[in-house]
Amino acid sequence: MTVETSTRTRLHAIDNLRIVLTALVVAHHVAITYGNIPLWFYVEPAKDPSGLVLDVLAMFNQAFFMGFFFLISGFFTPGSHDRKGTRSFVRDRLIRLGIPLLVFLVLLRPLVNFGGLADRPGMPYWQYYLGSWDPGPMWFAEVLIVFAVAYAVWRSLRRPMEQRVAPLRFAWVAAFVLGLAAVTFLWRIPVPTGTYVPVLGLPSPQFMPQYASMFVLGCVAFRRGWFESLPARAGRLGLIAAGVSSAVLLPPSFLTTGAVAEALTALWESAFAVSMIIGLTVLFRERFGGQGPRGRFLSEHAFTVYIIHPLVLVGLGWALRWLEAAAVVKFAVMLVLALPLCWWAAYLVRSLPGAKRVL
Repeated sequence: MTVETSTRTRLHAIDNLRIVLTALVVAHHVAITYGNIPLWFYVEPAKDPSGLVLDVLAMFNQAFFMGFFFLISGFFTPGSHDRKGTRSFVRDRLIRLGIPLLVFLVLLRPLVNFGGLADRPGMPYWQYYLGSWDPGPMWFAEVLIVFAVAYAVWRSLRRPMEQRVAPLRFAWVAAFVLGLAAVTFLWRIPVPTGTYVPVLGLPSPQFMPQYASMFVLGCVAFRRGWFESLPARAGRLGLIAAGVSSAVLLPPSFLTTGAVAEALTALWESAFAVSMIIGLTVLFRERFGGQGPRGRFLSEHAFTVYIIHPLVLVGLGWALRWLEAAAVVKFAVMLVLALPLCWWAAYLVRSLPGAKRVL
């Protein structure tokens, strides 16, 4: 009974985390729509200072939320491989990630990127579509397929890590933060912020050390029972550390340039990401470990929301073009409309015959 309750609480808490992270993805792209970062299918650059608020929101989100997604994915990977074996595990990943990736590329992307033709008068749409080919937000599935296959290859070469509880120590966390910051700083010498990879379409390749290390960390966390063994105080300390690291490291990173600024930024991102992940993980385990019918509905449809939310946001962007308001006001209006619409649209998609086998 104790084991079943622990497992159920663990899964519900993580499912609830995924709901919140998915909502943050939607909020992130709404912020980009009305901020000053023109990296979305539809944008209205801010014409007032409130756009800076949206840029700051996007910056803080970017520092941790996709790394958190990769950590959660890594957490579920060892158990899935243990149950299915290498061949079935890889086939399952290709189906559950590869099919949505292809659906987005072939069916959804043509519906959301047509607005870019306005900047290329006279160009046929097919030529623009092929020339701008990339997976959009489904780059996450693209990278996750690579990580899953890499894990399967690693497991075929050696035994799985022994399953035992080993409490996470502060010294390990500090060493991980410093190591991640150092690797990120070195990685950004050949891959600076703003790098774009054609066809692959990675919007934030400068964060790849974080994504890869968080996926690996998730796999280790599953074997070592870190989710269950983190003390409750670690949640409070994590959230406090996220605030302190921001207050201490961000101001000098803005006031300096060159290698010093890059090093401080890499250190802040690493410290903030790890602190937020620990803080939110413990918070949800302790406070939001249950799940009723509404929570189950939201969690069951979260991945589908991730896939189809660009269609909803672009549609709302065009529908709200008439609204003259401050950037932060338009952000709030779209977000209030987008969140329920995304889950409703996801429900319709998952109601299609055979969709639940993939989604």
